[in-house]
Amino acid sequence: MKTFDESLSPIGSTVKKITTNVLQQMKQQGEPISMLTAYDFSLGRLVDLSGIDVILVGDSASNVMAGHETTLPITLDQMIYHAASVIRATERSLVVVDLPFGSYQGNSKEALTSSIRIMKEAGAHAVKLEGGREVKESIDRILTAGIPVMGHLGLTPQSIYKFGTYAVRAKEAEERKRLLEDAKILEETGVFAIVLEKIPAELAGEVARSVSIPVIGIGAGNQVDGQVLVLHDMLGINKEFSPRFLRRYADLHTTITDAISGYIEDVKRRDFPNEQEQY
Repeated sequence: MKTFDESLSPIGSTVKKITTNVLQQMKQQGEPISMLTAYDFSLGRLVDLSGIDVILVGDSASNVMAGHETTLPITLDQMIYHAASVIRATERSLVVVDLPFGSYQGNSKEALTSSIRIMKEAGAHAVKLEGGREVKESIDRILTAGIPVMGHLGLTPQSIYKFGTYAVRAKEAEERKRLLEDAKILEETGVFAIVLEKIPAELAGEVARSVSIPVIGIGAGNQVDGQVLVLHDMLGINKEFSPRFLRRYADLHTTITDAISGYIEDVKRRDFPNEQEQY
């Protein structure tokens, strides 16, 4: 990871459209990359207008939009629906879409078919998938179609039943070594960036320094090239999820419930609509 020289013009704020090439330039210049999730048109528009570099249409929609316990139930059709909604809202940000569970694992042809559907039907700019060496064949196949791929190592939520816990990953020497190797494999295979989730900060920094592509962290410390959070978590809409790495930038849970309570009260008192609010 390179320290950003503030005397240089920030690339992310000067370009009209963020691309994978722009992200590479940001890495080289040491300019941190900002990334958030979005799943619908309205919030996608706000995130894009705010100047975010990358929008991830994450399979976390399974949790925050549909209420599932894990990311596993969301389907490819549902991911395409969410992605298309966000794409219609976006003018500047690079939009990356998660390949959902079951759409790429163990079948590189299906991985390509799934990725093509996301690109054609949603208009996405790139796809993201979880795993290292075990998904190399799928990544190779997707890249043959000219589709940019973002990798994801560390805690991989689609494999939650394999690991049985959401605890920090790669704390032990063997898993640490494998993660470092997988990061190099992903880079050599041709991914344009890697997300590292919930691993020790020192290890994440080592990964970021060992590869030439951007490394985006979530619960991976500040030695990486950028950060990603789930929008609903950082806005304080979801109060049940409180990991150490989460910083809440708003308390929309309280703001929204107070607003709805006020509306209910005004309706019950026949104070809404008043004379100025009717025809």
